[in-house]
Amino acid sequence: MDVKTGFFYLFSVVLLFASFRVVTARNPVHAVLFLMLAFSQASGLWLLLQAEFLAMVLVLVYLGAVMVLFLFVVMMLDLNLDTLRQGFWKHFPLAASLGALIALEMAAVLMSGFRTSEAPKVAVAVGQIGPQISNSKALGILLYTEYLMPIQVAAAILLVAMIAAIALTLRQRKDSKAISASEQVNVLPSDRLVVVKMDAVKVGEAPKAPEVPAGADADAPKETKS
Repeated sequence: MDVKTGFFYLFSVVLLFASFRVVTARNPVHAVLFLMLAFSQASGLWLLLQAEFLAMVLVLVYLGAVMVLFLFVVMMLDLNLDTLRQGFWKHFPLAASLGALIALEMAAVLMSGFRTSEAPKVAVAVGQIGPQISNSKALGILLYTEYLMPIQVAAAILLVAMIAAIALTLRQRKDSKAISASEQVNVLPSDRLVVVKMDAVKVGEAPKAPEVPAGADADAPKETKS
């Protein structure tokens, strides 16, 4: 067994273990950490298959951005595990049937997809471009020549989703406690605080009525004596 085969078995074993722990870990933070480990091992497998672009994207996008965001979200939510486990066995038959259906579909696709007699179209196209360029450059040429229209459609969909997310975030909310900056700047010191002078009193005595500044009670109704 050569070194490449040894690394393949090492990455595969760690990937399977991390994937199993993702779905069996009781702590959501541990599940996210095992998922990050699974992605790192998958990137190692992509490197062994000479697909360095996919390995780089997997590390930069998923490990560097998405999974770190998931980890912070899970840590900040403070999930109650007891409430999440309620009703597990109630929905287990439906979840097991759906999982079995997905496993059968994936097995059918994988068993019918790996045919040694037919060469993949992408590999043939990359071979036609030239063996002197790298895998990333060949993939870029294919994406921006033959698959330019799907990329533009995907970019437009992501742009619409980003604009919708910003619009939903910045909509007017009734429970918002935001204060207008212009109103804060125009407020005078006299409007913020009124100093009232009171006489010192002993314990048990009723305090005298405070002195009201002149002009403050001009609009107030006067009391009539009986």
